[in-house]
Amino acid sequence: MFLDDPLTKATTEHTTVDADHGRIETRGISVSTDIDWLQERHRWPGLEAIGKVTRTRETGDKISTETAYYLFSTPITAERGGEVVRSHWGVENRLHWRLDVTMNEDAARNRMDNGPHNLAVLRHMALNVMGREESKTSLRAKFKKAAWNHYYLVKLLALF
Repeated sequence: MFLDDPLTKATTEHTTVDADHGRIETRGISVSTDIDWLQERHRWPGLEAIGKVTRTRETGDKISTETAYYLFSTPITAERGGEVVRSHWGVENRLHWRLDVTMNEDAARNRMDNGPHNLAVLRHMALNVMGREESKTSLRAKFKKAAWNHYYLVKLLALF
């Protein structure tokens, strides 16, 4: 890979270390805006930078390392790139938590054809409309209320 080549110089580099939940995680990010060679080959519209994140996790006597590569649509510093990558996964994890805890998605038994995708779209639509409804009630309570109260369900459907 380009950022793995010792002769390649990253435009910016940044390292963070977090110690929490009994583990130490070190994240090193390198970002390069020297991507003309990549654009000649692939011509990706809007590509401005590439990044490499190496995560090393130490838990007791166990050490694991993983590397991920990212494409950026703006020239970005390594520090900001690290923030963007972390916030993306934060959003992804919160959405999964809402889908699993509120809608029990992980226990879904549909596995054939378009069924899983179709139900995922419906779940996302339901979460979006529940988020637009302005009461401060929990999601679970909103779902129960919609099941029990026809007028509330009609109110939610009108938010589409």
